[in-house]
Amino acid sequence: MLKNWEELNHQLFSESKKIVILSHRSPDGDSMGSSFGLYHFLIQFNHELQVISPDPAPPFLHWLPDFETSINYEKQKEESEKAIQEANIIFCLDFNTPSRMGDMQDGFNKKNKEAYVVNIDHHQQPDDFANFQLSDTSASSTAQLIFDFISETKGISYLNQNVAKSLYTGILTDTGSFRFSSTNPHTHRVVAVLLETGIDVNTIYQQIYDNYSQDRIKLLGFALKDKLKLYPDYNTAIIDLSEKELNHFQFQKGDTEGIVNFPLSIAWVKMSVLLTQKDGLVKMSFRSKGNFSVNELARKHFGGGGHENASGGACNLSMEKAVEKLESVLPEYQQKLHESHL
Repeated sequence: MLKNWEELNHQLFSESKKIVILSHRSPDGDSMGSSFGLYHFLIQFNHELQVISPDPAPPFLHWLPDFETSINYEKQKEESEKAIQEANIIFCLDFNTPSRMGDMQDGFNKKNKEAYVVNIDHHQQPDDFANFQLSDTSASSTAQLIFDFISETKGISYLNQNVAKSLYTGILTDTGSFRFSSTNPHTHRVVAVLLETGIDVNTIYQQIYDNYSQDRIKLLGFALKDKLKLYPDYNTAIIDLSEKELNHFQFQKGDTEGIVNFPLSIAWVKMSVLLTQKDGLVKMSFRSKGNFSVNELARKHFGGGGHENASGGACNLSMEKAVEKLESVLPEYQQKLHESHL
């Protein structure tokens, strides 16, 4: 872990800089919350800032303060690459390797050789690609680490409601509303400080979780009623949604967010997997409860990884073959799934 705070402070606060803030592919509440939390902190120091995501963020995050100033590489490639090439400082948030940026990695590789790269992340096994790296796998979220970053550099007096709204969004979503095991005493202390800025947490919750389209609710019903497969011998649940099925419900980015968590409410289910298909690629979301590591399974068999209880993966197979492959690896983990405890 590279942490030269003195050098970092000189880079950030000696003079105004051009700064870009990059997030991972398929941006979620933590990647965008941490990005805009950092944005609203740094804008107080007269920097020229640009938040860039690899592809569009889901609609339930568009309310974030100044979200409209962000751009995405997929739709604004030329503008994105220009901003990256001209940046003096590049923040890489909520990912442990540049490959998590998808196609935007090409733009990142074109950065100025003199650019100072900062990586702030809480995923396991980070690559060494930054000048400054703040990596803590015990942190509930990258948003929590941005709070720590602000505290360490300029102090919490620079927290305002825009910073707090953004960071609270990241922490709320990445802790599953404070129910995941990554939630620790420090998480709640951070949230307490954020609340002291006067943010309205009820409104934030409604913007994120009570703002669904009717098609999204119908898709959830279809997924649980018609697509849920249960495997009692392996304490596992699988939901697979083909591209045709998603399109039937006028799928919009973010509509499958959280679906993978529902089967975990079944008492005996220790692992839940959601497979979704787009453009021939099957993406996989793994969730577990107890001490079963979905990170290990996703990393070994599906080129993914993440956290012990929440990971992702993908494969270039048909949906039918992807499910078959997943089913074929379950016996390898049967004992661990039975032994897993809360």
